[in-house]
Amino acid sequence: MKLFIAGHQGMVGAALVRYFAREPGVSLVLRTRRDLDLTNQAAVEAFYAAERPDAAIIAAAKVGGIHANSTYPAEFIYSNLAVAANTIHGAYRHGTKRLLFLGSSCIYPKHAPQPMPEDCLLTGPLEPTNEAYAIAKIAGLKLCQYYRQQYGVVFHSAMPTNLYGPADNYHPENSHVLPALIRRFHEARESRRAEVVAWGTGAPRREFLHVDDLPPACAFLLGLASPPDWVNIGTGIDVTIRELTETVAAVTGFGGRITWDKSKPDGTPRKLMDVAKLAALGWRARIGLREGIEKTYASFLAEKAAGTLRR
Repeated sequence: MKLFIAGHQGMVGAALVRYFAREPGVSLVLRTRRDLDLTNQAAVEAFYAAERPDAAIIAAAKVGGIHANSTYPAEFIYSNLAVAANTIHGAYRHGTKRLLFLGSSCIYPKHAPQPMPEDCLLTGPLEPTNEAYAIAKIAGLKLCQYYRQQYGVVFHSAMPTNLYGPADNYHPENSHVLPALIRRFHEARESRRAEVVAWGTGAPRREFLHVDDLPPACAFLLGLASPPDWVNIGTGIDVTIRELTETVAAVTGFGGRITWDKSKPDGTPRKLMDVAKLAALGWRARIGLREGIEKTYASFLAEKAAGTLRR
């Protein structure tokens, strides 16, 4: 199988490459952002025409945390809409038989039932702080659904929960919550600070999936003859942000005080995926949260020492 992984230099894409590079019979097709601008339709069309991959996993996206999504909504919706439209339409036009589009749990309504089932999509308003990103991801999901419906191509989508792991983004303002906490507590321990200030109340609940659990799920879905149009990928287990924060503090060895800045936004009250559909098909996550955070902190230290940390 000639497999195109879009976005292979990001955290998700890198995990996919690590996994599929070991799979017998898989030949990877990879392009850096410098080599192929996925927001450029003509460039994407030319790439598909030349390479003609058998399958594609679309892991490329402009991503960020609450601050980044709230500050740059126009960039988030434009870039992610363009990537989805170009990669999906180009795959169809040039004979790619199988395509898996990776979305996000933020596609579901802010006040969706918990845990969130796949069929709650478009049943209510989105969380305002990441609405632009979510709308673009919903559009990609629907493109796959409608191309499959109209043209018979097996284009389908997977909605991972919050991902973390090696090669994550540790930017102090534009990162997601877990890497932001790892960096903050590591630096606090290194500088022997007595206190770390965390955002919000600590009450919201979140679910986290180690990124190395995602590629086996993708391989599993690509192996199904008739996969769901979209399916949730997660652990089915959530924790409060306070519990997460205390776990990260313990793993990094920070022994000081944790205080909460309640003037900062909490975001969605709870985000837990209903993973019953994927479990019924035969797949479950394997890496527990504490184990995953320990692995991720080890990766953080290694990347920092090597000068490759994304920050």
